[in-house]
Amino acid sequence: MRPHALPLALALALAAHTVPAAAQDAAPVLPGDPSALIVDTAALAAAAQAEPAAAPQAPTADPGAAVLTDPARALAEADADAAADPTQADALAGAVAADADAPPPLSLDYAVAQVDPTAGATPPAEPAAAADDPRTQAERDFDALYGNPQGEYNPVADPTLPAPANVPGGYDPWEKYNRKMHRFNNAVDRGVAKPLARAYTKVVPRPVRLGVSNFFNNLGQPVSMVNALLQGKPKQAAQSLGRFALNTTLGIGGLFDPATAAKLPNRSEDFGQTLGVWGWKRSRYFELPFFGPRTVRDAFGAVGDAPLSPLRRIERDRIRIGLQGLQLVDIRAQLLPLDNLREGAEDEYALVRDSWMQRRDYQIFGDRLEKNGETALPDYLQDDSNPSVPANAMPVMPTDGAGVR
Repeated sequence: MRPHALPLALALALAAHTVPAAAQDAAPVLPGDPSALIVDTAALAAAAQAEPAAAPQAPTADPGAAVLTDPARALAEADADAAADPTQADALAGAVAADADAPPPLSLDYAVAQVDPTAGATPPAEPAAAADDPRTQAERDFDALYGNPQGEYNPVADPTLPAPANVPGGYDPWEKYNRKMHRFNNAVDRGVAKPLARAYTKVVPRPVRLGVSNFFNNLGQPVSMVNALLQGKPKQAAQSLGRFALNTTLGIGGLFDPATAAKLPNRSEDFGQTLGVWGWKRSRYFELPFFGPRTVRDAFGAVGDAPLSPLRRIERDRIRIGLQGLQLVDIRAQLLPLDNLREGAEDEYALVRDSWMQRRDYQIFGDRLEKNGETALPDYLQDDSNPSVPANAMPVMPTDGAGVR
């Protein structure tokens, strides 16, 4: 390669990336057309050969004549030298072909289009009404679609809704002890009482089980009669006496219940309820071992009921204790349907305590609620067929003196 080959190659590169002045007289180029940046080197070479080599002449006024710039003139001279040297001509042709195969540069319009219009933009200011609105955007959109402007309806403060239920909580200052005793009773229940109750319901036919329940319920009528009198309810005391007499005679010792067919209601009363009617309205929750939920008031009430129970008047221990055990199994069998309410409870102890206390309050003050047309408990808690352990089912009481003889 001759010494002037390097300057010629440099001039060629400059010419390939510069728009020649001759293109000003060519056809108009649309904005963004990449072909406007490609130089026709053949036309430039022809124009250079047609120009006299002596000295450059001033451009004519002919608008059709090409105006050569310095890079174009250098390219023309390089092309003329390449014609005399075949080696340099091949190098020049290869450089032009490589530059022609390169992707055209992007136009200005395309580059501007790729700029994110939101970049760096300041977000629009939130309206003052939306800034003061505590609702979420989803709530505002819902109101805009369905026509519920802010403040038109507040479901929390709806005056048409009924007043919330006022359920008193259990008075339980001995909760720590009661929870431990409740766990103990649950262990005894799962290990002994519940399996016996399930076996009892599977082995004993339902009519026989119904007769057993009627028998023990009939034995509790004398206690209900006395406590109804102590509470100032003579009519209810007469009904309890009538039930006891009718079921004991026509019902064959209480195995059948003709008193219900005779429209004599079955209302259970005990001395704990009597103490509540007399003024001991609030009593702390107290769970007894083996016998479950109580209050301190009801524990004293059980001691007062024990001497009135016909079952505890039986002298023979085998018969009395056997009957008491059967009564406990029968009561547990009646409570089996309520086990589903306890399963899955977040706090099973609180559920048992509160439901028992509410039911106990209804048993004590239910007559007043019925007179006022109020109902404080659901039906399953008002039903006296779901009993608690009565005093006559307890094998040992303080009134027994020396205990079991």
